[in-house]
Amino acid sequence: MKKWVLLAALTAAICVSSGCSLKKELPETTQEESTVQPETTVTEVPASSAAETPKTTEASIPEQPNEPEEETARIVVATDIHYLARDLTDMQKSYEYTADHGDGKVMKYIWEITDAFIEEVKAEKPDVVILEGDLTYNGERESHLELAGKLESIEEAGIPVIVIPGNHDINNPEASRFEGESIISTDSITPEEFEEIYDEFGYSEAVSRDPSSLSYIYQINDKTRALMLDSCQYDPKNLVGGMIKDDTYSWIEEQMEEAWNLDMNVIPVAHHNLLDESEVYLQDCTIEHSEQLIDQLESWEVPLFLSGHLHVQHYKRSHDDSGIYEIVTGSLSTPPCLYGVLEYGEKGTFEYHTKTLDMKAWAEKTGNTDKNLLNFSEYGKKYLNKVFYNQAQDELKGLNSVQGLNEYQKDMMAKVYAELNSACFEGKVADIREKVMAKQGYKLWQNEGYPSILSQYLEWITADGARDYNTLSVK
Repeated sequence: MKKWVLLAALTAAICVSSGCSLKKELPETTQEESTVQPETTVTEVPASSAAETPKTTEASIPEQPNEPEEETARIVVATDIHYLARDLTDMQKSYEYTADHGDGKVMKYIWEITDAFIEEVKAEKPDVVILEGDLTYNGERESHLELAGKLESIEEAGIPVIVIPGNHDINNPEASRFEGESIISTDSITPEEFEEIYDEFGYSEAVSRDPSSLSYIYQINDKTRALMLDSCQYDPKNLVGGMIKDDTYSWIEEQMEEAWNLDMNVIPVAHHNLLDESEVYLQDCTIEHSEQLIDQLESWEVPLFLSGHLHVQHYKRSHDDSGIYEIVTGSLSTPPCLYGVLEYGEKGTFEYHTKTLDMKAWAEKTGNTDKNLLNFSEYGKKYLNKVFYNQAQDELKGLNSVQGLNEYQKDMMAKVYAELNSACFEGKVADIREKVMAKQGYKLWQNEGYPSILSQYLEWITADGARDYNTLSVK
């Protein structure tokens, strides 16, 4: 974690204090002063390597002290659980309809998903679990309390859990309970109550607290800290989009300078995205004026940023061949119910891969005989396709350009949308892209779908889906 020169730190502090839209100007350096690092490249981790070396005799090889092994932080990353307290639904019509016409969260099994995740975390034995916000369905006080109680069992197993809020979690007027055909308002929580409920999950253990938000610094190991950023807007009520407060930028700069002085790595984490991960869905996804945060973090040579919010498994780099990487982990509550495992080295190298929650193994271990849980892989695919099929049909009903199409043609369009969007959420469009683009339903979206946002979304999915977004290794 090295700074170009001390002058850059002073320049940065002046810039960030003047507002979100101001970009940091980087100081000019001579060739001797420049400390620009070689380009970081994405690499595949080989199964084995055997580089050829010149032949030498034993006498010609001086004894070398053993190189100390690099200290690695093993981190489990999960986001967008959207937990709902059990007593807030009777599982009847209003709840079922909301789930089936929602965004793909498997709300019927949210309790089992959460319990299975907790058991897998205990088996993984990471150094820390990071939860990136949207902990609750819509910020219900009862949901927060019940989830915090469940998280205690992870800490009792000796594994720390640290959290930040998401846009659903605080001052949410949509906090509700589901009874029969009715959706009834219930209590949400304030920022102060969020901090109180999750006091043991980061806040009481923080190295530093931001006076202006729910952001804080958490020490993961001797070489690595987590910069837990509160990117949410909830005063006087919650907003979907994200923003970092001006005063928080100044606090971030102080924390980065302290980490540099201590030769410490920093992993920034937020609920909202740092980069424009989608060319279609930009509003309310990326942190407002995120270019300032990008400049700030890159000036300290931070290689990685973690976020959630999209429910889509994805990653991106700030520039084509340089800059900071952002990894967006998919929603734990949306099939295939992914979470991330990050190995972060003390020199800023990292390896990331996703794991699919093994609901079948959890059901068998706990004696649960629900057929959907015992065959969750297939059930989850069918459920997600059903939700996205409903989304497409709802969109097509109001689209004038398709009124001349018959129901069979609309059915083909809805099925193609469901298939591609499901793969997009999983980060694996590359596996099916060519096959789906050849289907008649996809061609109908191209020819008849304009001006629907879904038509534009499908174009972006196929253009973007040239790689698997479930693994990333940077050396």
